[in-house]
Amino acid sequence: MIRRLLAAALIAWVFGFVLFAVLLPDPLEGSTTDAIVVPTGGPGRIDRGLDLLRRHQAKRMLVTGVGAGVRETDLQREYRAEPALFACCVDLGRDAVDTRSNAGETAAWLRQHGFHTVRLVTSDWHLARARMELRAAVGAQVVVLGDGVPSEPRLMTLVAEYNKLLLRRVLLWVGL
Repeated sequence: MIRRLLAAALIAWVFGFVLFAVLLPDPLEGSTTDAIVVPTGGPGRIDRGLDLLRRHQAKRMLVTGVGAGVRETDLQREYRAEPALFACCVDLGRDAVDTRSNAGETAAWLRQHGFHTVRLVTSDWHLARARMELRAAVGAQVVVLGDGVPSEPRLMTLVAEYNKLLLRRVLLWVGL
């Protein structure tokens, strides 16, 4: 009986993982939101967020998880962004250190600005868990759209991310 349960659990995990890996989300086109949030940590994320901001797909952008020593001018230079764009529309969040605290920092920022729709721009392999965390932090009053930045993750990155997704989903179900 236990072997059958373990075999069924393994089959379910493999099936879920294959779906997770094959159905990585694409960039979201044609949707305007109040805000954009970009967690640091992956290539192409900030570039994508700034491009969307320049195309007036949102009013403001939060870059969450920015290191303490990183200055606004450093980001402007690295991403070839106009100082006026940062001055009017880009906020740097420095309190987050992981996906869960990115969600908390973003939720506070959204409340502060009174935003009700947000586009979450992150790596395609990271989007499912980041969106789940953000939805848990903001509740039903904020619409969270996912915008996957295409990447080429390693197999072990996908396995680790899928396991984190499953674990956090279970923990959220039980209220932790």
